[in-house]
Amino acid sequence: MHLVVYTDAPLVGGAELSMGRLLAELSPDIVATVMGTNEEVVQWMARQRPETATAAVPAPRLRWDPAALVAHVRELRRLRPDVIQVNLISPWSCRYALLAGMLLRHRGLIAIEQLPHSSGSAVHRRFKSLSSRSLAAHVAVGESSAREVERLAGLPPGSVRTIHHGVPDLPRNPVARPSSGFVLGSVGRLDRQKGLDVLVDALPSIPDAFALLVGDGPERDDLLRRATAAGVADRLRVTGWRQDARDFLTALDLFVLPSRFEGFPQAVVEAMLAELPVVASDVGSVSEAVVHGETGLLVPPNDARALAEAVRRLQDDPDLRRKMGLRARAIALEEFSLSRMARAYEALYAEVA
Repeated sequence: MHLVVYTDAPLVGGAELSMGRLLAELSPDIVATVMGTNEEVVQWMARQRPETATAAVPAPRLRWDPAALVAHVRELRRLRPDVIQVNLISPWSCRYALLAGMLLRHRGLIAIEQLPHSSGSAVHRRFKSLSSRSLAAHVAVGESSAREVERLAGLPPGSVRTIHHGVPDLPRNPVARPSSGFVLGSVGRLDRQKGLDVLVDALPSIPDAFALLVGDGPERDDLLRRATAAGVADRLRVTGWRQDARDFLTALDLFVLPSRFEGFPQAVVEAMLAELPVVASDVGSVSEAVVHGETGLLVPPNDARALAEAVRRLQDDPDLRRKMGLRARAIALEEFSLSRMARAYEALYAEVA
């Protein structure tokens, strides 16, 4: 079976990380090609699986770029895949790959929804509705995410199926704790989507707690300024981008993800594998990993007070943190393994090919 995985992502993020992990775990009977509009992203994904071919196509330079569409059609016709898997970093991405598949009347066209969120563009919504009806299979990374995609595209309930992300249980090297007291933190891109400004706003109401943010992004400077204005700059550390980001989970007592919207965040599962309880916003498919009261606590998005209260509850109860962390790891190993994800996709490929 020949599988083409397509991405138009401009950089490697969580969606590309998940697809790279999937490629590495798939059966050797599957021949894979990574196709995309950014050479660096394409090469990174291909390196996750030995002997994976690559195909670069031009990104659209205009809102409507016939030359880019022709290039997509020609490349897919040349590759002649059994399955085309389009990796959507948003519901409105990868339009040229989808349109090329539709023009070729390809019967193995699959779309993977990574992060559903709305668009104000009527053109986006019309194309989404049209292209979704041309798919052999439509997949989201969580149940709530699947229902949201159906709502956004006006699709029949149950028409988008779910395959959760799989996350490897890799060893972590201990990292020195930034404080001798209680340490909470998060790992990932410092973007407004992640709501880390809400965490900074909550920090004055969480006495004796130190916040560790591992990552970089456009919100970094604003977070630091916000911490200074709130008088908690001495209780916040931002590491910047780290190759060993996962190791910093060993320095935490609690993982926090106050996102404004999500698909199915892999960072939460990585924290669960590290036996950390999680306090997170109840958005997207987060509740499919974080079981409220069992593996962590869920709070409303954009609510610094609720976030602070949830953190304080676990800060004051180390036994509860330990029990939640152990249960979190057990669930992550059972429900969100790489093997489970790969077998689900292999069954999907066999179905649509």
